[in-house]
Amino acid sequence: MSTYAIGDLHGCHAEFVALLEKLSFNPTRDTLWLVGDLINRGPGSLACLREVRALGSSARSVLGNHDFHLLVVARGGGKLKKNDTLSDILGAPDREVLLDWLQSQPLSVFENSTLMTHAGLLPQWSVAQTVSLGREVQASLSSEASGEFLTQLFGNQPDSWHDDLDGMDRLRLIVNVLTRMRFIDSQGRLDFAAKEGLDSAPSGFLPWFQYPRDDNTRLLFGHWAALEGRTPQARVLVEALDTGCVWGGRLTALNLDSGERTSVASQQRSRQ
Repeated sequence: MSTYAIGDLHGCHAEFVALLEKLSFNPTRDTLWLVGDLINRGPGSLACLREVRALGSSARSVLGNHDFHLLVVARGGGKLKKNDTLSDILGAPDREVLLDWLQSQPLSVFENSTLMTHAGLLPQWSVAQTVSLGREVQASLSSEASGEFLTQLFGNQPDSWHDDLDGMDRLRLIVNVLTRMRFIDSQGRLDFAAKEGLDSAPSGFLPWFQYPRDDNTRLLFGHWAALEGRTPQARVLVEALDTGCVWGGRLTALNLDSGERTSVASQQRSRQ
């Protein structure tokens, strides 16, 4: 009986299947934690979504920024981007079932002193606060006003957290922290421009995991393929799981009990 955390699938369905085979994954015995961004960029977005949903309680996933993008396009009036690979989902006969399932997923999973989010969490947020804030977003996603919420979701402001934030400003910042964050300054202000490796940090900014926390929670995140699974100078107990499968890297699983990493090579060589 093992629990594995897997990095961003991004529609890499063939690699996902290969990784599960390499792990000898058994859904009656084992559990998957998926760090979000199940879809987009890769060729098998629809198959990934169907596969994870079919695993039922054997798979626990959090929402990533690309997952939110799909929801905004499908239900919030958003537009597809040039490199999106979401058309197969949008045209699928089980489209609404899949979208309902995706929209019901949380922004964090916490169990056995391990917290999983897509992008990370602010140093000043406790684990309990992070889980609670994610549930505020989930409540909006499950409400009758979810379409309005999705229509207003995207944007870069506000870029720093204050406890008295309310309305869409509050919800937008929660989503941006948990699904888009990479670099922050000492006050927790987010930068949205830098998306490459650590040497792309703007002046006065560091990766979020280089700021200390007051607890020893193990933090799991994806989102940042340029790190290639490494978190140098981390000041928290952290595991980066996005090893860039869709960009020609690898798809990686972390055994949460043993700490062992298992990977399969990407089949997306043309994206290197």
